Amino acid sequence: MASARQSSAAGSTHTARAGRAAARTPPHARVVSQRLPRSKVGWDRKFRTVMVLVFCLVGWIGIKAGLAMYSAQQQASAEGATLQSLKVQNRQLRSREQALSQNATIERDARHLGMVKAGERTYVTVPGGR
Repeated sequence: MASARQSSAAGSTHTARAGRAAARTPPHARVVSQRLPRSKVGWDRKFRTVMVLVFCLVGWIGIKAGLAMYSAQQQASAEGATLQSLKVQNRQLRSREQALSQNATIERDARHLGMVKAGERTYVTVPGGR
């Protein structure tokens, strides 16, 4: 059994602690001597699982957006190359159009086809003939 001295010392320690706790807490606060029972649902594990799923979702969306941007950049590059080739072709066609609209070119092409101007005499040369 504990002596009276030990029990009174233990009692004084207990009351001293309670007095200090009361001095630190505001008057409207309530001192809780017991803890609430611990939850049996593993919230920390569930929270971590949800956070991993959220991070995976955000990562997947980011990767998908990055791939879409890369694809758009490749397509823009290909379209730029096509545009350059079409510009070169357009310049060639415009110069050809300008050349074909000149009278000298029209006359030369007509003579290659065997056409003669009105009022001209036609001569036919036969190779190797007398």
